[in-house]
Amino acid sequence: MIFAASRVVTTAIILVFANMQGVTYWTGPKPDYFAYAGIWDSDWYRIVSIVGYPPQLPLGADGHVAQNAWAFLPGYPAVLRGFLLLGIPFQYASVIVSVAFALGAALLFYKLMVRVLPESTALFAVVLFCTAPLSPILQVGYAESMQLFFLFLALLLFQDRRYYLMIPVIGIAALTRPSGLAFAVMLLLHLIHRFVTRARDPFPWRERIAVIVTGLSSAILGVLWPLVAWIGTGVPSAYTDTELSWRVGYVGYQDLLPFAPWVQGSQWWLTWIHFPAADLVGPVLLLIVVALFGLLLFTPPLQRLGVDLRLWLVGYAVYLLAVFFPQSSTFRLFMPFAPALGAVAIPRSPVYRAVMVSLGIAGQVGWMAICWYVINPDWSPP
Repeated sequence: MIFAASRVVTTAIILVFANMQGVTYWTGPKPDYFAYAGIWDSDWYRIVSIVGYPPQLPLGADGHVAQNAWAFLPGYPAVLRGFLLLGIPFQYASVIVSVAFALGAALLFYKLMVRVLPESTALFAVVLFCTAPLSPILQVGYAESMQLFFLFLALLLFQDRRYYLMIPVIGIAALTRPSGLAFAVMLLLHLIHRFVTRARDPFPWRERIAVIVTGLSSAILGVLWPLVAWIGTGVPSAYTDTELSWRVGYVGYQDLLPFAPWVQGSQWWLTWIHFPAADLVGPVLLLIVVALFGLLLFTPPLQRLGVDLRLWLVGYAVYLLAVFFPQSSTFRLFMPFAPALGAVAIPRSPVYRAVMVSLGIAGQVGWMAICWYVINPDWSPP
């Protein structure tokens, strides 16, 4: 019921923006819901689901790798391919698949929350999840709902210490959206934590081996798609070159150096708003934000979530800091931090809860206006 009610609200917001939308690269003016749900990166998933990946990397006029389908992992379009083979057009299949996985993700999210929070609080956490500013992405042609479904399933298995069963789930998640290395970081931290606390929480050798095997498997799965892109194109750096092509408009062509993108981004954004001494202030502000994130993990609300979920938050944060460049699409990359909503859901004040839901819905309108609604030329993709 929570999920259905939230979809009514989110669908209404999407339809309002669709009715205001002018001509875009993908549609005419005032597109219907399904056409509007298939713009932006949805079109890349359509291309992959129909024709697959290019055997040769396209090059721009300057000789560098141009944007292409290798940036979009095969999990989601593989599911869509099954619907296409049944004769269901992409624009309908993509919405059906996304909504179905979103419903499944909401159910798994509740199961995840109810293990660490009272039932009523867990239900309100689901409300926050379903009304979050990015929740429109759960019903368009993007892979986020599928990613969240398998993320929450992997975390449930993680809580149950069913390490080996995590491997295929992490495999699907890692081939849906980049996440394998984040799981590897989480499992490394888990291995250290369990070893340190083995006196009060026994950590037998069979479990140690299982954690190590699962962690190494996650690391391998995290680099599997870049290896596939290498094999498919003959270019060792095919995947990273493709990903880097999306940040050319910000910092030009540069090699991928771990943890450098956020430093570069902090400097670029402050320069863009003409902030003085951006090159110095940007990294300092970034360090402050990272420190505050670390401190938040030890606040009572987040401690209520337990060690396992907080280890995921750390693992994913480390991964984001290592490889992603902050831009408008980064908002949706924050969605795997969803378990933190359990901490936000703890206060029981009706006024507080009404305000949080209202802020979430207002955030949906803001995100649609900034990211999904197309203004030509538009440099703020979702």
